[in-house]
Amino acid sequence: MSRIPGFSSPFLLGFDEIERVLDRVSKAANDGYPPYNIERLHGSDREGDVLRITLAVAGFTRDQLEVTLEESQLVIRGRQSDDDKGRQYLHRGIAARQFQRMFVLAEGIEVIGAELKDGLLSVDLARPEPERIIRRIDIASGD
Repeated sequence: MSRIPGFSSPFLLGFDEIERVLDRVSKAANDGYPPYNIERLHGSDREGDVLRITLAVAGFTRDQLEVTLEESQLVIRGRQSDDDKGRQYLHRGIAARQFQRMFVLAEGIEVIGAELKDGLLSVDLARPEPERIIRRIDIASGD
């Protein structure tokens, strides 16, 4: 991935972490399994907007799924074991497959909860309205 020259601008102070985040996101975006949706729901005035990430995880039980928040990343893992040794398949199109899907969260986004229903894992996130803070900086005299 090529470097983004806009981050070297003298007007963007303290944004050096963004380049590292973009590198992590580009590496994680290559795998298309499991498919997912991201939608915006309208929450209460207190919550602001609610974002919902829905992953298609058919065949996974709640015990085989794990949702964690690691620093600023939402990490969703699925682990299935191939315990079908007693079965004899004529065709096996549904594989026992592991996955890890990561989403980088902006500062202030909170995880509300997760639900598994009908083969879909939904994770709800709250993006509260930011407080508008105006702070006056006193100017000292150099005399």
